[in-house]
Amino acid sequence: MQYVFLIALMGMFCIKLSAENPTPGTTLVKGKQMASLKVGMENRKTGEPVLVFESGLGSGGGSFMPLLVSLPAGIPGFAYDRNGLGQSEIDTALVSDADVVHRLHDLLVESRVEPPYILVGHSLGGPLVRLFASYYPDEVGGLMFIDPTNYMLTREEDEQVKINTNSRTGYRELLPIMFSEMLADNALPRGVRQEISRVKRAGEPVYFAEYQSLAPLQNIPCIVLIAYNRRTEQAELELSKKTGINLEPWFAELDMIRVKHYAQLIKNNDNSSVVMLPRYSHGIHHQDPRLVTNYIEWLYKTVSSKRRQ
Repeated sequence: MQYVFLIALMGMFCIKLSAENPTPGTTLVKGKQMASLKVGMENRKTGEPVLVFESGLGSGGGSFMPLLVSLPAGIPGFAYDRNGLGQSEIDTALVSDADVVHRLHDLLVESRVEPPYILVGHSLGGPLVRLFASYYPDEVGGLMFIDPTNYMLTREEDEQVKINTNSRTGYRELLPIMFSEMLADNALPRGVRQEISRVKRAGEPVYFAEYQSLAPLQNIPCIVLIAYNRRTEQAELELSKKTGINLEPWFAELDMIRVKHYAQLIKNNDNSSVVMLPRYSHGIHHQDPRLVTNYIEWLYKTVSSKRRQ
């Protein structure tokens, strides 16, 4: 089953692709082995930015393979498996998103991946990179959000979407329903179920409670890629019948709210954009890795140029 409810152009130009394959490795962090993939790190110079990839719920660093193998030459990248995912050991001591963010920072330190970081977050990884930037603002040079979850959605907005679309269930209500269904699926790996359980507990009773009082972003370049008016999946149709969701208008309204919120997030950030991608899938970087790497190259050059000024 596809749990797609958890989601929430720039012209192409020629780039020289890296000839390197990502190098896998493991690092002991707080007594737990954590797996990572590195590309282009050997020739990285002191002070140059490095991409750090944060995956969506239940997926690991390997989900970014389409980007890692197509990064422009000279751009280093680091992707990893959160504890319990992929080849990283489960750690039940992690109970909050802040714990996850600090663990990533510990991993970067132990792996000798020094800042500045350009954080790339997909889906639920979007809120996580935002949280990382709030805890370590001096180490973050830029952010990219790939179809990020809308952690800023208010209860009032969600209720209005229900009214406007004649739907029985809102997005904030749907998440715990989806989490419960996923946790009941014994076919899911233990580590994935552990992460889902952690995220579910962290969001109760307050939706994204850790994100409610974050300081404004520093003035760093940000790119937000948002898929909208996408094709409806069969699993979504089945779930919409059980939850009373009028699917197409429901998604349409939530996507416009998401655009508004992320535009507000970056409103004071120079060299920043919200890019709407009609008919793209939630996995934009799988559907069109070249488009995403084009934006990555632009962001990397912008951050590098800004740091030299």
